[in-house]
Amino acid sequence: MIIRQPFSRRQFVGSVAAAVGALSLRPETGVLAQGQTAQFTGSDADYDNFIKLASNENNWGPPDSVMQAMNHAWKYANRYGYPDGNVVQVIADHHGVRRENILLTAGSGEGLNVMATTYLGPGKKVLGVSPSYASVFQQAANVKGDAIQLPLDKEYRQDIGAMIETANRYARDIGFVYMCNPNNPTGVVVTAREIKDLLDNIPKDLPVLIDEAYHHYVDDPAYGTAIPYVLEGRPVVVARTFSKIAALAAMRIGYSVAPAQMIRDMRVYASNSVNVLAKWGAVASLKDTAAQADVKAKTLSMRNNTTKALQSWGYATIPSQANFFMVSLGDRTVQPVIEEFRKRGILVGRPFPPLLNHLRVSVGRPEDMEKFLQAFKEIFPQRTAG
Repeated sequence: MIIRQPFSRRQFVGSVAAAVGALSLRPETGVLAQGQTAQFTGSDADYDNFIKLASNENNWGPPDSVMQAMNHAWKYANRYGYPDGNVVQVIADHHGVRRENILLTAGSGEGLNVMATTYLGPGKKVLGVSPSYASVFQQAANVKGDAIQLPLDKEYRQDIGAMIETANRYARDIGFVYMCNPNNPTGVVVTAREIKDLLDNIPKDLPVLIDEAYHHYVDDPAYGTAIPYVLEGRPVVVARTFSKIAALAAMRIGYSVAPAQMIRDMRVYASNSVNVLAKWGAVASLKDTAAQADVKAKTLSMRNNTTKALQSWGYATIPSQANFFMVSLGDRTVQPVIEEFRKRGILVGRPFPPLLNHLRVSVGRPEDMEKFLQAFKEIFPQRTAG
């Protein structure tokens, strides 16, 4: 079954009204777009006292190598045209592409918005799934475009067959295809074979944006990055971020990898606003592969241990390949549960329609997850695993 959902501003705001009310942190404006995190308005001490399992952050923080690089860059804080660690070339070398294949952005989120601004507009639609990371769909509304959102299948997977069928049926109307892989909020991957099937069976000139924000946490051998398709010259854009594995969420740095002409088209709409500390931190992060491997190992261990404990308590989880997971709440809905955790000093998830009986939980440090499990068992009675 195909769901065609126009995405007007009014409809978008209405669809997230319940989510806004459930947020643990208050938005400064009163309206918060899906995919955004509300700004905390309390004191530093209040913020620091919360356990933060709501926004898929790296709870271990930047490694020493990254902190040292950013501290080194403070001496350029008063300069324009400063040395930036040759960040674009370092990223290009990391992926085996040229500088002209890289667009540096303020987090991968800016890359998604730039893609939507470049390829959408009145009469044009982005094809994706629901639920998924909603930034692209919001930006589609902002530029007076629409969205075609397909439901996930019964295993919470993105239905590649339905996506291919829809892309061909509505080819004239679709500006590009969007896929978050692993998907947020489910953590489920699209396999390398499925990506190939998609690209081989949709119109050859139809752009595809693949958001690989959580790429570094995947250990499923069936998964593969889509960057090789950029090297083939296909109209594929891969978005990456330093917000997750590199723990630079607040520094706002990411990038897109794409064919040179697509990068030139997108660059018109980019802000060129990444700061000097973020650039030097990103360079250090790419070089410190041991630190990334350490974070991945710790995160996956805590994720797997926590989901096993929840399942033993009688609550199913969606198999995740990211630094978060979703747990089924049975017949309870997410919004009041978020507040129950907040009362216990823990920030978790937000509603992701239509999975309103599932709670997304980011993976934290061992002491964080111990307190999360304790709170979960206070809120939910043990039941027979099924």
